[in-house]
Amino acid sequence: MIELRSATEIDEMRAAGRFVADVLTELATHVRTGVNLLELDRVAHDMIRARGATSCYIDYHPTFGAMPFGKVLCTSVNDAVLHGLPYDYRLRDGDNVSLDFAAEVDGWVADSAITCFAGKGRPEDVGMLRVGERALAAGIAAAVPGNRIGDISAAIGELINAAGYPVNTSFGGHGVGRTMHEMPDVPNWGKAGRGPVLRAGMVIAIEPWFLAGSGEIEFDPDGWTIRSADHTRGVHVEHTIAVTADGPIILTERSKPKPAG
Repeated sequence: MIELRSATEIDEMRAAGRFVADVLTELATHVRTGVNLLELDRVAHDMIRARGATSCYIDYHPTFGAMPFGKVLCTSVNDAVLHGLPYDYRLRDGDNVSLDFAAEVDGWVADSAITCFAGKGRPEDVGMLRVGERALAAGIAAAVPGNRIGDISAAIGELINAAGYPVNTSFGGHGVGRTMHEMPDVPNWGKAGRGPVLRAGMVIAIEPWFLAGSGEIEFDPDGWTIRSADHTRGVHVEHTIAVTADGPIILTERSKPKPAG
């Protein structure tokens, strides 16, 4: 069932969105050559404790997971694009890393992701990220009452395809509310005019991700980290948004990350 949130509830969800945005903004300042992925997870964990928030990831154990996730942050580097389990790895110059973070504050959840670079990003990776950010913006722009989920999916997928990248539909966006994953599913590819009708009060995570190569994926032995099967790099961006009569509200809007080096 798709839950509709009242204006008061959406206002209450802003605190979770603001916190998730603040954590990602802070983490972006730590992404630099030589930083360990476990250190990034520790920074996020410390911020959760200081805020009195609750991690959505640490005990998360869906059917595809080999075990509970055990960390509070997804760190997916280079050819890893989703659900990257932090491990003892120090970022190298030119690495790109997706940081995906979700937390609960006062009973409400927000979910967001960014891709950033250690040192100077490769031109092809920077270009791919710009496509991802445009796809995210296009998906958000389509999230208005009377449209359908397929309008969001088509806006995302058509933009990515037009830039020459494949779209994998194995994972995508989703509803957000009292828990991290709720109805409806929000695929990154679909037909306009199809799917559930968007109504004021729906809160969803819009989540474009894609790979430079074939689009085929595989899982690491850790049971979580998803990589491109051909080891090409990928990008991943995400916002939690509320559908309202006045247009979409980005609950996880963040300040511009400082340059990493």
